[in-house]
Amino acid sequence: MTQPVYLDHAATTPVRDEVMAAMAPYFGPRFGNPSSVHRWGREARVALDEARERLAACLGAHADEVCFTSGGTEGDNFAILGVFRTLRAQGRNAAITTPIEHKAVLAAVHQIVHEGGEERIVRVTPDGLVDMTHFAERLDERVAVASVMWVNNEVGVIQDVPALAAKAKAAGAVFHTDAVQAFGKVSINANSTPFDLLTISGHKIGAPKGIGALFIRRDTPLEPMFHGGSQDRGRRPGTENVAFAVGLATAAELLIAEHEAEHARMQMLQAMFERGLHERIPDVIIHAANAPRAPHITNMSIPGTSSESMLMALDLRGIACSAGSACQSGSVSASHVLSAMGVAPDVANAALRLSFGCLSTEACVQRTLDVLATLAEKSRVGKAASAACAFTPVEF
Repeated sequence: MTQPVYLDHAATTPVRDEVMAAMAPYFGPRFGNPSSVHRWGREARVALDEARERLAACLGAHADEVCFTSGGTEGDNFAILGVFRTLRAQGRNAAITTPIEHKAVLAAVHQIVHEGGEERIVRVTPDGLVDMTHFAERLDERVAVASVMWVNNEVGVIQDVPALAAKAKAAGAVFHTDAVQAFGKVSINANSTPFDLLTISGHKIGAPKGIGALFIRRDTPLEPMFHGGSQDRGRRPGTENVAFAVGLATAAELLIAEHEAEHARMQMLQAMFERGLHERIPDVIIHAANAPRAPHITNMSIPGTSSESMLMALDLRGIACSAGSACQSGSVSASHVLSAMGVAPDVANAALRLSFGCLSTEACVQRTLDVLATLAEKSRVGKAASAACAFTPVEF
């Protein structure tokens, strides 16, 4: 039986064995509440503090700058709304973002409008890069927060976060970046890059779903999202998820240790895949092909096909990928990312996102290329046959 092929690592990743092993004691004998003063509580507190320190080291940050969250969506909302709600009393009631952000960012910025603030959307180029001139033009003394994703989750474009953060800081705005797809794929160091807030998510890097972190630079103004406890300096009250925090720290350390080798392997797989696409399907379109991209994401369209039918056909053949963000599941509308990049609707509706990771091999890439080429040919033959059989009115 042919082995299934998983090429949707940008959606989620399997929990690593090392992560499972690190978490296991905190589901069993080390079950204590880290807020308790007895030995069980102290044991849990030590594990939680160590996890925070370990993750901070992976980010080039201080331990007190790491706040554990439930994942990327919470982190993005906490960052954007937390800053806005703190600074609006000072007259800073606007937020800047781009039209190609994750929906967690776009929805949080739109919520600002419901709360009496202003959203400012910055243009992107056809390759998905932020228009730096327009970004600078949108900055003024009323901007509370600017949020730009470091690596786009649909097309893999890498933004110049250091330059964007510097521009925002010069204008007195707080800068946030969603680094859910960037962590482990690009170099991130809070000590050398002037971002104020940065979001990561565990299930993208081999940790469980339901854990993430928000880096909060010291002295960044940020109103808590929740209330009712003193945990995490009052920034995120509630009993901490010790097991998952340990898991996230373990996954992050493994990712950093393997970064150089895995980066090279992903680049090789991506290059092999895209070269094979051009050889077998000459009219294939690789989106954002001319922009700097992370090596684990390829977004492509085969003219004359549809995302929905191709995804179903690939799945029937044991190949998993997506048409864009996993948070868009069930949607058959064109990607908002591709639309913002100016991609024609028929091309956007044919888009597929294939993302490489720990389960990806050269054999997976070759099999996927074979299947895609076959499906593309069948689709075109079918369309040609349908056109030939179409009813043609006869003139009398």
